[in-house]
Amino acid sequence: MHILFADEHILIVNKPADLSVLPEGWEKDAPYLVRMLEEKYEKIWVVHRIDKITSGVIVFALTAEAHRSLNIQFEKHEVEKVYHALVNGLPKWEEKITKFPLRINVGHKHRTMVDNRNGVRSETRFKLLERYQASALVEASPMTGRTHQIRVHAYALGHPLLGDILYSAPETDLITRPALHAYSLTLRHPETGKSLTFQADYPNDFMNALRLLRGK
Repeated sequence: MHILFADEHILIVNKPADLSVLPEGWEKDAPYLVRMLEEKYEKIWVVHRIDKITSGVIVFALTAEAHRSLNIQFEKHEVEKVYHALVNGLPKWEEKITKFPLRINVGHKHRTMVDNRNGVRSETRFKLLERYQASALVEASPMTGRTHQIRVHAYALGHPLLGDILYSAPETDLITRPALHAYSLTLRHPETGKSLTFQADYPNDFMNALRLLRGK
């Protein structure tokens, strides 16, 4: 865990993969990010979450006032979230906007599924960054915040994330989790109103996969 920024109002963290933000019902004694942070900071307000398997930037509030301000920004879609992902296959597009409606928590594996009849509005904007022999690095900007949204939209485009077995990706030796990283977050500081962008470096597993794909 790496603290990217902290003042008396907000806390920005580069979360490692395989660490939950909050406790999970089936692993109540497992470590989780909020508990670890509250050992140093007296009180943490959760503003948003990223999946346990996902690495990258996440913001927390350190006061009730900051929490309210950030919640409003997220509700109004004023916060810009950018993810980087490694996907299977070679996209034929340079940029793509997906609007597949999604229904969450389906079946015993709690998958998210495209459901044109009963799903809720969801939108992700993809941008191709690099092509490799049989995969690619893409940028994904979710305009809505559904569970597993980027993973399912990538799968629905025919390009599931590397390592994302839950969404039909083939097994790979490149990475042991879905290759998704919360790369940057842009928001207004709740006290000063200044626009701030925070960027999280790739973790070792993501970087190693990139090196192998680039042939380095």
